[in-house]
Amino acid sequence: MSSILSAFHFCRAFSHQRMSLAAYCVICWRRIGTLTPPPKTTTYWRDIRNIIKFTGSLILGGSLFLTYEVLALKKSLTLDTQVVEREKMKSYIYVNTVSLDKRENYGITYQARKELHKAVRKVLATSAKILWGPFADTFSTVDVEDHECATWLLLRKSQSGDRAARLQAVQEMSETHHWHDYQYRIIAQACDLRTLIGLARSKESDLRFFLPPPPLPSLKEDSSIEEELRQLLASLPQTELDECIQYFTSLALSESSQSLAAQKGGLWCFGGNGLPYAESFGEVPSATVEMFCLEALVKHSEISTHCDKIEANGGLQLLQRLYQLHKDCPTIQRNIMRIIGNMALNEHLHSTIVRSGWVSILAEAMKSHRIMEASQAARTLANLDRETVQEKYQDGVYVLQPQYRTSQPIKADVLFIHGLMGAAFKTWRQQDSEQVLTDKILEDEARYTTCWPKTWLARDCPALRIISVEYDTSLSDWRTRCPMERKSIAFRSNELLRKLRAAGVGDRPVIWVSHSMGGLLVKKMLLEASKKPEMSTVINNTRGIIFYSVPHHGSRLAEYSVNVRYLLFPSLEVKELSKDSPALKTLQDDFLEFAKDKNFQVLNFVETLPTYIGSMIKLHVVPVESADLGIGDLIPVDVDHLNICKPKKKDAFLYQRTLQFICETLAKDLEN
Repeated sequence: MSSILSAFHFCRAFSHQRMSLAAYCVICWRRIGTLTPPPKTTTYWRDIRNIIKFTGSLILGGSLFLTYEVLALKKSLTLDTQVVEREKMKSYIYVNTVSLDKRENYGITYQARKELHKAVRKVLATSAKILWGPFADTFSTVDVEDHECATWLLLRKSQSGDRAARLQAVQEMSETHHWHDYQYRIIAQACDLRTLIGLARSKESDLRFFLPPPPLPSLKEDSSIEEELRQLLASLPQTELDECIQYFTSLALSESSQSLAAQKGGLWCFGGNGLPYAESFGEVPSATVEMFCLEALVKHSEISTHCDKIEANGGLQLLQRLYQLHKDCPTIQRNIMRIIGNMALNEHLHSTIVRSGWVSILAEAMKSHRIMEASQAARTLANLDRETVQEKYQDGVYVLQPQYRTSQPIKADVLFIHGLMGAAFKTWRQQDSEQVLTDKILEDEARYTTCWPKTWLARDCPALRIISVEYDTSLSDWRTRCPMERKSIAFRSNELLRKLRAAGVGDRPVIWVSHSMGGLLVKKMLLEASKKPEMSTVINNTRGIIFYSVPHHGSRLAEYSVNVRYLLFPSLEVKELSKDSPALKTLQDDFLEFAKDKNFQVLNFVETLPTYIGSMIKLHVVPVESADLGIGDLIPVDVDHLNICKPKKKDAFLYQRTLQFICETLAKDLEN
């Protein structure tokens, strides 16, 4: 027993010298193990008391050691929140200082602590993998607010290898509106390309997620934006181009802004919407040369190799400068958006477009109340978003719904094709009221909508993808934007069919909605698709067609233009609408037989009132007999040719009958 007591005193001496619990136990048990069996004593309770003292010291010492190590570990894992609060916006962080005293870094105590910390870190790392976070709640001792931890958790989750996890993280970010400014900036600076584009395409995203565009390079000395645009245009290949591109390119490069203004005056209409916004001969349009350059660049940007040239020569920065400079000129901004949208069709340019700062501009434009600006930005972002969008939207193809990322499954497509002098948005606006509409009323979609398919139909049928198509048209050659361009119905239909197929049209059930000449294009597109095996899905998935005053048998506009000098030289589009046009008669006969064979559902509307063309001419553009396809209901409506596709209000017969046809025709598809 004396040997046991001496060993006990020996261990206590070592513990006073900061021996660790491990060393203490090892030495004690080793001494006990080497002792010879003690002599038997008659005092039984004395042995029990000594055993209790020994085990008690072990329990007490172990408890003190574990308490000390837990507190030390907690201290090492606790953030200095005061420092964090002071330095949130700094570009550096504070870390705990490490003692330079080597005596503290060696010894049995240090090694034991090191091994214990290593084991705890393994537990934390394992829990992190399981719980998708750097720390599990059970083990976390980080002294920060929950939403601050969420910032980093979501950022890590957005870069996960699991696509579903990434999408969920972006959605959670976009729905967060209680963060501080610095937290949005953390995401903006640390997120990857996919996350940034996903946030831009999320409806509820805060604009603080997007950093301002980087500073633009200074213009060259003695140079102007007009001159920079010309140099950019001159750097692009000028051979093997179609006549229209050659025309605008040569015009922009050869003429000065003064000569262009004097030569063309205000008669020209740019932007691709074909709307008759002509000015008088005496007025000089603003930024004329820039418009011609942008028109040429729009055409060039449809060629992939030319997009590479535009990017390499600083075109993204130059277009951004021009966009910011002309905030009060929607036409210029629209053409710039068309160019960026075309460049976004090339995936190898996505990182460059993002780095140049265009995503922040597009995200802001998406929230604009102006449908044209928002739709242009939506098209570009959809082309950039390869995470959730497989389709590619080429120039002139705009998605009205869904413009943002959505969890709503899309079960069918409804396509809107405008007619002569129409546009992707203006054609489908609500019928103008007689009173002057203020900007406030225009912004109030409950009272007036600038595009009823986007406002009314999208709400009534959320499972639809709604697409509006745009192409250039003109009444006469003197109003044609590209004098050398001659696009027949056959040419246009093939071009539109190719673009629509790239947008995924044909992959799900389709209903076509057309106005005037747009109906002829729909008929021609379907006939052409029936001849091409790769387009067979377009035919197989076509469920029905709505025709708003489509001149199946010709229009009086073509007859009138021959004898009236108002139109001067009728365009090819107008000539093809003539009643005695062989091409028009063949198209009608072929399609009627084809539609009957495919059992397409058809609904026809026709105007009963004459239309004013200019201030002097009054004409019944499409008579009832011409609007009769030969199948489907034919419904006369007391409106003129321009308003046949513009309901006065949501509960008007024109819209309600259209909605009924769409719902009934797609009933089975929408139920599945």
